[in-house]
Amino acid sequence: MGNHPSQERGQQWLAQVLQLAGLDVELVTEMVEVDDEHNCWLTIVADRLSSEQKAALLGDRGQVLDSLQYLANATLNIGQVEDAQGAYILELEGYRKNRIQQLQAITEEAVAAVRETGQDFEIKSLSSAERREVHGLLKHYPDLENFSRGQEPDRRLVVRLKSTESE
Repeated sequence: MGNHPSQERGQQWLAQVLQLAGLDVELVTEMVEVDDEHNCWLTIVADRLSSEQKAALLGDRGQVLDSLQYLANATLNIGQVEDAQGAYILELEGYRKNRIQQLQAITEEAVAAVRETGQDFEIKSLSSAERREVHGLLKHYPDLENFSRGQEPDRRLVVRLKSTESE
């Protein structure tokens, strides 16, 4: 099986962005299929980066990495036919995989609390990318619904039991 069209496009784009930022890095790409969606993981190999460069690429709570990931997804899927589109996930030193595990734990905590108490549960301090990730995780719980409340930077994800009343 050959590379997915988005894989090479993603690698070239990120390599160019990082080169323009003056960073000399190697990139590793991997296609991962999740729920019938192609996810292109673009991993920045940090061997040649200083700790300051790594910190700058991550940003506070991963905000710079999230922003680059958002730009990759917005830029690389414009004008592409659906089969050539993909979801781009940027990784640096395991940050994304660790954060996904944390988000899964937070989601399970919210689900347990809502089911136990019947009360709404607010998840705070998530970036927009993280809210989308948790929203995706919550799709697997048909008895629950979720929505965002508040304005940035204090936007929160609310999880609650689905209403049984007909609206």
